Amino acid sequence: MPARLGFRLPKEGILFLAVPDGAVAEMARRVASMGPHRGLAVVHVSGSLGLDALSPLTDNPVGSFHPLQSFPAPRDPEAFRDITVAVDATTPALLARLNRLARSLGAKPKRVRDNERVLYHAAAVFASNFVLAAIDEGVRALEAAGWSRLEAERALVPLVEGVVANLRRRGVVKALTGPIRRADVGTVERHLAAVENPDLYRMLGLVALRIAREAGLDPDAAERTRRALTRDVAATRRRSGG
Repeated sequence: MPARLGFRLPKEGILFLAVPDGAVAEMARRVASMGPHRGLAVVHVSGSLGLDALSPLTDNPVGSFHPLQSFPAPRDPEAFRDITVAVDATTPALLARLNRLARSLGAKPKRVRDNERVLYHAAAVFASNFVLAAIDEGVRALEAAGWSRLEAERALVPLVEGVVANLRRRGVVKALTGPIRRADVGTVERHLAAVENPDLYRMLGLVALRIAREAGLDPDAAERTRRALTRDVAATRRRSGG
């Protein structure tokens, strides 16, 4: 079994298990079967798994080190600058080492314990994967209007970058713009009648409406917008002549 790993374990330092989430527990078992020296710390880089995924390593300090960043392909060390790294460890010494490592990369360490991991990782999915999913809906809408995918992506990327810049300067609530923030019910209804996936528009629209209320949208205007977002889609299409 030890030979299958293809390397010798060091006696000390940190061994990072940079493997898919589903392989972390098995890799921990394989490392444990090699009888690692107690001076060796073992750390996974999963965002969603807790330290219990490393439970076979009962005699070793274990931890987690998850960069809150997108890595669809290898990136240079600048990708770590000013990001948050979620860290945790079973010993204060290892936690301090992981904090120092994050800072040495230009990142900001934040302890995220096992009972916080699922919500932490869900937040990351909302802010990355689901952003791309929403952008893809925008691309598909432009394709339906006759644009090529390349044209649509090139047109939408600067808009997305502007939104991110506003978010950085003003925060989510103050950065919100658009028809729901303005309670432009007519535009919302036309959108619902035209888009391929009105249910998704409604769902995201209601989230945007919650933010708009927090930003100070007049309650009566907010209620009119809510009714437009929750009204039967077939009726919306009939009114628009679709």
